[in-house]
Amino acid sequence: MEREIIQTLDGSTTIHIKEWNECYHSKHGAIQEAKHVFIKNGLALFPNQSISILEIGFGTGLNTFITYLESKDSGQTIDYVGVEAYPVSADEVLSMNYIEELKAAESESVFKEMHTCNWEEKVIFSDTFTLTKRKQFFEEIDDVEKFDLIYFDAFGYRVQPELWSTAIFDRMYKALKPRGVLVTYAARGVVKRSMIEVGFTVEKLAGPPGKREMFRARK
Repeated sequence: MEREIIQTLDGSTTIHIKEWNECYHSKHGAIQEAKHVFIKNGLALFPNQSISILEIGFGTGLNTFITYLESKDSGQTIDYVGVEAYPVSADEVLSMNYIEELKAAESESVFKEMHTCNWEEKVIFSDTFTLTKRKQFFEEIDDVEKFDLIYFDAFGYRVQPELWSTAIFDRMYKALKPRGVLVTYAARGVVKRSMIEVGFTVEKLAGPPGKREMFRARK
């Protein structure tokens, strides 16, 4: 499928898939969305703790990189696992302007290494952050009570409804530790029903810029 790098409304870039008219991040602001959905409404729930995070859709590495930057000052020690079935190419990654937009020049080598390090290996990026990238389809995830937090950042229901099925959320529920949390930009009724069916308690929160609502689910 044909892909292009586009700029979102907050100045940060994302990948646009023309055939689907779907982006990896919100057109209203890739960085704003990541910080609102995954940091403010997810990571911030676990202050001064050692936590494990599962990201569904490693993609451009934006959520991972922002989480790494947060870990430098948050008092958190983070063991991060990013799952991606179709890795983004090096050329696309180097076209992203996250370093400039996040004012993170001192961590540019970290962002690059996140994309060049080996898959299926845990890599230590600092005393407070480790990353394991897994090249895997979401339906193959079989972790049990391993994660405190899930960033559910799959492509939208409109283009890939199978990624938002009861079967997938059952795997997410099993992968979380008791009282674990899942956050996602989505706010469709069908998604909420699938979450509730597998046992989640779901709350609707204010969404990021350009989106009225989002979900946070608790085990």
